[in-house]
Amino acid sequence: MDDRNLVLTGFMATGKSAIGAEVARQLGRRFLDTDTEIEQRAGKPIARIFSEDGEAAFRRMEATLCQEVSMDQGLVVATGGGTLVDRRNRDRVASTGTLVCLTCAVEEIRRRLTADGTSTRPLAEGDEGSGIQGLMRARRDAYASIPWHLDTTDLSVDQAAARIIELATAVALTVRSPDGGYTIHIGTGLLAHIGDALRTAGAAGGSRVALVCDPVVAPLWSAPAERSLRAAGFRPCLRCLPGGEQHKCLSTIESLYERFLDAGLGREDTVLSLGGGLTGDMAGFSAATYLRGVRFVQVPTTLLAMVDASIGGKTGVNLSRGKNLVGAFKQPALVLVDPQVLNSLPEEELRCGVAETIKHGIIGDPELFEDLEAGPTGRRAWSGEAGTMRIKRAMRVKISIIEADPLETGPRAVLNLGHTVGHALESASHHALSHGEAVSVGIVAATRLATALGLAHRELYERVEAALLRWRLPTRCPAVPIEALESAMKVDKKRALGGLRWILPRRMGDVVITNDVPPEVVRKTLLELGARRST
Repeated sequence: MDDRNLVLTGFMATGKSAIGAEVARQLGRRFLDTDTEIEQRAGKPIARIFSEDGEAAFRRMEATLCQEVSMDQGLVVATGGGTLVDRRNRDRVASTGTLVCLTCAVEEIRRRLTADGTSTRPLAEGDEGSGIQGLMRARRDAYASIPWHLDTTDLSVDQAAARIIELATAVALTVRSPDGGYTIHIGTGLLAHIGDALRTAGAAGGSRVALVCDPVVAPLWSAPAERSLRAAGFRPCLRCLPGGEQHKCLSTIESLYERFLDAGLGREDTVLSLGGGLTGDMAGFSAATYLRGVRFVQVPTTLLAMVDASIGGKTGVNLSRGKNLVGAFKQPALVLVDPQVLNSLPEEELRCGVAETIKHGIIGDPELFEDLEAGPTGRRAWSGEAGTMRIKRAMRVKISIIEADPLETGPRAVLNLGHTVGHALESASHHALSHGEAVSVGIVAATRLATALGLAHRELYERVEAALLRWRLPTRCPAVPIEALESAMKVDKKRALGGLRWILPRRMGDVVITNDVPPEVVRKTLLELGARRST
């Protein structure tokens, strides 16, 4: 967690002071309650400041305090209910802090105010037009502009503090793209805040959100996503895709279009992918082409999709002759990554994501590779703050590459390390190998080719193979006919200048793009890895 301030705001009696104090205690930070601080500086309670000096004087004191907070760091701050209604105050504290707005049901607010006495809440008095509900209406837009929200109605102080700490430890990465850019949020528990994130990304309140899932993900994670979207004022509608690579085709996309039409999805609405890379590819392609383009959001639920498929805007479907031969670039408006969903992922699916993460280490982050070859394995590697940091590092490798080459006209091709053989293996084996497993074998093949061509020392090949084996990933081809592999590679979309485009590692963190790999060397390497000659 960095040293940015953590600022809690929201309506009176939502628990800002009690929750903020507990968060500060758990994080070992200094706690500042702006109302208490103002009372101490004025030498009298807020009710007297209002009655003797007027509300304007109180607001000036709030503004001074917000300026001071913006120049400090490492604080947990609880503001008064009206402090951040002023945009200038909001901008000041947001420049150096994470903002969370606490909310609560009106009935519970009334109960809490009755319990602690309303004499200390000068603006709470009056009828519905000038009291609680009137204030809520007046402050609604200001509160809505706060990035994160937490409903404390049914939460204890400890429960709310735990949720706030999850938000405080979340990571935000910015991706620059031809469409202007988007934010990636990474953090445990963030799925419950997808509605907040979508609102902050610019989606209009009351708009529709087509939630695209597969039959495995829908019963696990669609309900919390729908609850969050509704709480943020959106109208979600669930749309399930059939599972399996065989359904990643144009006929499935056509059925999605029909479901969007049935739901009344318009140009101002959003397609949200909740699932793995296959779901993201199809949801993204449909978003790119339905009504000539609607807003697209990625919420990946597999490690493979988190570190790779959810970033960069590549979408598409398969044809009978190869993978992803039809597609479009569709940049997401938002990517939200919640490592907590990985707890429901089968071990073999988790390992498939590790293959892409190791790939990113080889391409551009030797320290990430070292962590994966020596650090913890299994689920524990992706839990807690350490897991978030591993995902962040892998994503940063891809972000740095796609920002330099957003439409894959050149340098971005390095991300295809392992994919030339990997995609061919998927096709030739009729998808007996998953994508991650096929890429694992493809990475071994590429490293072995680099060694055979004198581009890399054998030590690199041995390290890469050992790291993949440590994660129980395959490093040998299934016994598919060599001719089938060669045929599949010939229709690969990565062909260039009449030949195959290979990405070969020279050393850790250094790869080269080349078309100059003799076919006989490729054949020999694949046979050594387990491909078979036809009888």
